[in-house]
Amino acid sequence: MSASVRLTTGLCRRAATAPAPTTRLQQARGIRCLSSAACSRLQRRPDVRATYGAAFGARVPSRPLSTTRPRSSADVDDEPFDPASIERESDEVDVCIVGGGPAGLASAIRLKQLANEAGNEDFRVLLLEKAGELGAHILSGAVIQPTAIDELIPDWLDESSENHFAGATAAGSDSMRFLTKTMAIPVPTPPQMNNHGNYIISLNEFTKWLGERADEIGVEVYPGFAASEVLYRTDGSVKGVATNDLGLARNGQPKESFERGMEFHARVTLFGEGCHGSLSKQVIKKFDLRRESQPQTYGLGIKEVWEVQPDKFKKGQITHSMGYPLPYDTYGGSWMYHFGDNLVSIGQVVALDYPNPWLSPYGEFQKLKQHPLYKNVIEGGKCISYGARALIEGGFQSIPKVAFPGGALIGDSAGFVNVPKIKGTHNAMKSGMLAAEAAWNALRDADDGGSVFLYEYEDALRKSSIWRELKEVRNMRPSFHNPLGVYGGMLYSGLEAFLLKGRVPWTLRHKIPDHEATKPADACTKIEYPKPDGKISFDILTSVSRTGTNHEEDQPVHLQVKDWDRHTAETWPAFKGIENRFCPAGVYEYIEDASKPEGVRFQINAQNCIHCKTCDIKAPNQDINWQVPQGGEGPKYYKT
Repeated sequence: MSASVRLTTGLCRRAATAPAPTTRLQQARGIRCLSSAACSRLQRRPDVRATYGAAFGARVPSRPLSTTRPRSSADVDDEPFDPASIERESDEVDVCIVGGGPAGLASAIRLKQLANEAGNEDFRVLLLEKAGELGAHILSGAVIQPTAIDELIPDWLDESSENHFAGATAAGSDSMRFLTKTMAIPVPTPPQMNNHGNYIISLNEFTKWLGERADEIGVEVYPGFAASEVLYRTDGSVKGVATNDLGLARNGQPKESFERGMEFHARVTLFGEGCHGSLSKQVIKKFDLRRESQPQTYGLGIKEVWEVQPDKFKKGQITHSMGYPLPYDTYGGSWMYHFGDNLVSIGQVVALDYPNPWLSPYGEFQKLKQHPLYKNVIEGGKCISYGARALIEGGFQSIPKVAFPGGALIGDSAGFVNVPKIKGTHNAMKSGMLAAEAAWNALRDADDGGSVFLYEYEDALRKSSIWRELKEVRNMRPSFHNPLGVYGGMLYSGLEAFLLKGRVPWTLRHKIPDHEATKPADACTKIEYPKPDGKISFDILTSVSRTGTNHEEDQPVHLQVKDWDRHTAETWPAFKGIENRFCPAGVYEYIEDASKPEGVRFQINAQNCIHCKTCDIKAPNQDINWQVPQGGEGPKYYKT
């Protein structure tokens, strides 16, 4: 029985035995399936479509249909609406996983492997993903170390298997460059960056492939479900999650398409939302998981994929660089990977603890592409994809406690990126697998009634390759916090990489969160960026158009700022529109407005949002709260 049919059948069975329908959700929204094949196995019946129904009808007088204006939330603007007045449908599973990235999918697959090996095929593993399809929100460089996938699916590259992954390009030559404005100076490649035996992939495509493997083994995979709320038991342990309501207008009133969210209750809930997930940050705060760790620090990665001229393509070639165009006091680096057929992945990471509010990571990336090292490769080619996302950079000393009553953090929700190695997928997947094994053992041995704590996961993590790997390189990233900036950091990191290898008695600190590193605009040099040429460099809206981003305009703004005028008053005078510059999608603007005290009006273009989370991290006053929009919305990345 397919995942979609299983969920729908369970809900319909409960609806049939209920005395009367008391909720507006009497069927599974989960029939938004993983694949077209799954969709063909289950067609939505017209008679089970969820509508606002009786509740809406009781509030709004009936009237004839109009050909000029459909009924809208404006009809009930004078009455407050509380979605909680309508009961949510719920479903019970053994393990619920939030996030359909490599960590969540690896965890789901490992759980079902263990359950199936034990003959317990009814063990329910359910995975929720906010994107409309798996992989649509996934972006990375990406060169992956295959250790975790080799363990999880040993024949993943075996061409004799019809289900092998066909998108891997074996890593070839490695080079490292330090850039000035016109030169690319060769520097020794640190041993951590040796890519022999690794593969260049599109992580977006790899994630889709993992999702197909999960579906085959019996994981219930539901894309288009945006988990927006953590649910708790009376003893304080995590009970599961709820998805957000659909069909709310921007003013919070229900439209005719309104659908109440759905609750998923589980013995164990694993959060694999990636960097700075909206629910992960809540459980980190609730259970004080950072009480023994240093502040997390982040970078913003911006990427394009180019189809280049065949004579410029060197399959498997890997190039990394540091230096230009970033200033000496800003950590970051760039890459160029040749993969597939005449495709080149090019991108830059800018650490979000940069001090100058005039700096624009997007603008720096456009300058980077004009450097001869990169321009000579992509000139004459075609940019086919763009995207951006925040990534974890804190490393070993910023890992929080990962287990809490009823669940755990996996992947970048906890933060397992090896920054000097420029890799994290293998650690994310391995953490998901460790959590899966701990959850299976805990549920197998526990009584049915009590909450579950994954002690085994915490212990296994500290004995794993993840812990050893991150501990060895723990001082490299924080070493760039010195008066010489990137130059001092490179010198110290060179000593660590080639000689010390982490065998020192000290651990350097991340002293402050990234947003506190920002200086007032008046204390910094203003940066003017060149006008895009439309061939190598592009304006930001052209780039956003390549992301496939889509959000319904008439819905509550998911970038939550309680008081826009107060935000302007507190942020504009000191930082002169930093939000305009740190956002890689043109979401935030300050528009001249003489009627306002500061002479500008703050505006949020939420439809442009590509879910990178930068605003939630870098906003100087921490008054922007990124929450999930309606499920299925956001970017639809290609080859990223």
